[in-house]
Order: sequence, then structure tokens, then C-alpha cells
Amino acid sequence: MSAAEPWKVDGGRTVIFGGAGFIGSNLADHYLSEGRTVRVVDNLTRPGMVHNLRWLQARHGARLEVMTADVRDAYAVKQAVIGASQVFHFAAQVAVTTSLETPVTDFEVNVGGTLNVLEALRAMERPASLVYTSTNKVYGGLPGVEFVQKPSRYEPRDTGLRGHGVGEACPLDFESPHGCSKGAADQYVLDYARAYGLRTVVFRMSCIYGPRQFGTEDQGWVAHLLLRMLEGRPLTLYGAGRQVRDLLDVGELVRALGLAQQHIGRLKGQAFNIGGGPSRTVSLLESSGSVP
Repeated sequence: MSAAEPWKVDGGRTVIFGGAGFIGSNLADHYLSEGRTVRVVDNLTRPGMVHNLRWLQARHGARLEVMTADVRDAYAVKQAVIGASQVFHFAAQVAVTTSLETPVTDFEVNVGGTLNVLEALRAMERPASLVYTSTNKVYGGLPGVEFVQKPSRYEPRDTGLRGHGVGEACPLDFESPHGCSKGAADQYVLDYARAYGLRTVVFRMSCIYGPRQFGTEDQGWVAHLLLRMLEGRPLTLYGAGRQVRDLLDVGELVRALGLAQQHIGRLKGQAFNIGGGPSRTVSLLESSGSVP
């Protein structure tokens, strides 16, 4: 994408919470390549984050500002947004399994951390705009949707759903501590637009894949499957393997994130489902080459 593209935002810093992660580092690289000053805020606890940060530093030098901090630290979050014109919030506890093991930590990071970001923006003289990444897990098991079993996948019986996917009007149904914490944060972000007039947008994301992703069995399954295959190691598929996900390249997500910021004035207070759509769906069986 060239510097002439219409969603490029001028003036002020771009602040990215969780900016050393998979999505954050790709977004930071894009904005830095466009000549913007980017402040990456990350606690660097996840595997691969230090590697991503060093990659950004080697490519962009002094335009990259790094702040090692945790979103649970309200004071640090307030310091991080100083001088910001736009903020992206990716920092999170991301795994359902981890949320089941340590639900309090999951809540503190996902809900408490997001509230810290919102309060820091609310305290600004000119609040920066915010794009927050939620998850499709806020829809839970899609109660009321009937599925049929095909040889390699499950599909909705309803032809409209098969053709167009699940819309934002689908009822929310939080499942697992992770679903509850991300869903609660999602709703706080939307309500701060209503209650305080902040310019906020929520992306409820499906499966994102691409470079700089360090996938594990718990999260980032596309990268995890590819790494296991390249290493000649066995794969473990849970359930029937017919679970279907739609895939979106991180480069397309970066473009969508930028467009949301560019048009934040008319999009504020809204949530958008972000994924590859019905034409880019794949089941675990299909992705692993285990189709019956």
C-alpha cells in the first residue's frame, strides 16, 4: 500500500498495545513504513515477542518507540497514550485453556486492562481514537443455529448463513472465562462511545494468519499446524475435526484496521465481524489433509 492511500492518518503518534505480537508487529511495520512514529507497548511475556520487536527495531530504528509495560498498570497505560492520535488495543490473554486455569488473571488482563486503556483515553484533553480487537467467541456456540454434518465439515443448514456468514446482529452468548472477559471488554469499548463520546470501534475477529505468528496448540492454530507439518511432528485434532473457521490474511486485517481509524468518526460505537468470509472457510480436517 502506498503513502497516497486514503486511510493514512497524519499527525500524532500511533500507539499499539500488544504491539510486539503477531498482529501488532505487522500493523506497526506498516505504519512505520509509511513514516509515522509508532509507540509499541508490550509486556513481552509471550514467546516470539522479543523476536518481533528486534525485527521492528532493525527495520525502523528511532521512529519506533518501545515501552515495556503491562495493561494492568493503569499509570503506565496513561503514560503510554501521551501524544497519541490513534490507539490500537491488542494486548490480551488469548487462550481459552489458560482462562480456564487462571480465570482471575484472564479477567484482570482482558477486562481490567481494557478499562485502563479506556480511562486513559477519557482523561486526555483530546482523546485518541481506539480500535479494539475482540473475538468471534463472543457469539459462543451460536444457539439457535442448526448445523448439518458433511464428510469433512459442519455447515449451517440455513442457506443464508452458508452464503453470507454470521452477522453482527447475532445474539451474544459468552462461553468460558475467556469468552466472558473478551465479551465484557468488547461491551465496555462500545459503551464508552455511548456514555463518553469516545471514538471507539470493535473488531470481532475470526482466524488471522500470516508472518510473525508464533502459533501454539491453544492459539494461532494455522501457524501451529504448519509448523508441526514442517517439523514432521504429529498433529492432535480435538473433537471430530469438522469444526470450520474462516481465514483472513493479516495484511488484509492491517488494511481494515487502518480504514477503521480513517473513518472512525462515522464508525464509532460499532462492532464489526472480521474474517475471510464463507469463500475462505476451512475445517481442521481439511487444513490438516485428513479429509475422510
